[in-house]
Amino acid sequence: MTDLFLNDDEVDAICAGLTTNAAKIRHLRILGLVVNKKPNGRALVIRSHAEAVLSGRTQFGPASEQPPTPFKPDRVAYIQRFAQKAT
Repeated sequence: MTDLFLNDDEVDAICAGLTTNAAKIRHLRILGLVVNKKPNGRALVIRSHAEAVLSGRTQFGPASEQPPTPFKPDRVAYIQRFAQKAT
């Protein structure tokens, strides 16, 4: 069974060359990952999210939310509705 989160070795491999936890977190966020902090200051990244972002797959849910389509009222239905009430 795979772990839910990337382990420290995997984070270190992605952030090769960086030594501080703050620099690693910054680098992971620049890559487009959602990163939280563990109590010890290390990066906490969800494995499925990292795999999706780093492989270029599209994300579902809030991470890749499409902008809402602008609301266009149905003017004809509006006029018909109130024309019925007037009679």
